[in-house]
Amino acid sequence: MIQLDHVTVRFRIPHERIPTFQEYAIRWLQRRGVRYADFNALNDLSFSIDQGETVGIIGPNGAGKSTLLKVIAQVIRPTEGRVRLRGRVAPLLELGAGFDYEMTGRENVFLNGAVLGFSRRDMASRLDRIIDFSGIGDFIDAPVRTYSSGMVARLGFAVATDIQPEVLIIDEVLAVGDAEFQQKSAARIRKFRENGSTILVVSHSPTSIKALCSRALWLEHGKIRLMGPVGQVVDQYALGQASV
Repeated sequence: MIQLDHVTVRFRIPHERIPTFQEYAIRWLQRRGVRYADFNALNDLSFSIDQGETVGIIGPNGAGKSTLLKVIAQVIRPTEGRVRLRGRVAPLLELGAGFDYEMTGRENVFLNGAVLGFSRRDMASRLDRIIDFSGIGDFIDAPVRTYSSGMVARLGFAVATDIQPEVLIIDEVLAVGDAEFQQKSAARIRKFRENGSTILVVSHSPTSIKALCSRALWLEHGKIRLMGPVGQVVDQYALGQASV
């Protein structure tokens, strides 16, 4: 379902900060360019994930977890290597990122549906179900700028997961909302898994990873430190963190 072949993502990081465009233009006219260093966020990754697998991705901050999900979701292109992906993808990389905060929740449901490729009629048929799952209630007709961050995340999750995708990509969204909503979110993800979706999950919660996943991938400095059965990988990662 997902295959990465020697994938590298390289960013150029400036050695010094240029605060204004004017200063940048002066440096350019004086032929004093900004010096850059190359940084590999991902470094020569190769692995495959079969249909119906649920794989957790763990690692410290800055390990490349979110970058990996963005590459698989085709939000960014790898500098080197190739990503092969089959099926309809629902990436939950930053819930509510596509919302217009001046529009109401209801209007944003239709907006997000259009972005995901659904017709207005289709979204209208799903609207009540989305509102009910999100728990937004009467706030659905209030501007999103009046929502709390948790409300935005809940509505974003409800829209993105209303129809089962073939590939679900989840980046740190299992902790959104209150405890009740977290349980609803986890139950929906488990249902997708039981019905054959391929799922990738990034989470800092070992408990969540163990509960949802069959395999885990431990990233460190953009490289695969370990990949295998979820219990083995999570336990080894915990030991490594404890010794730091």
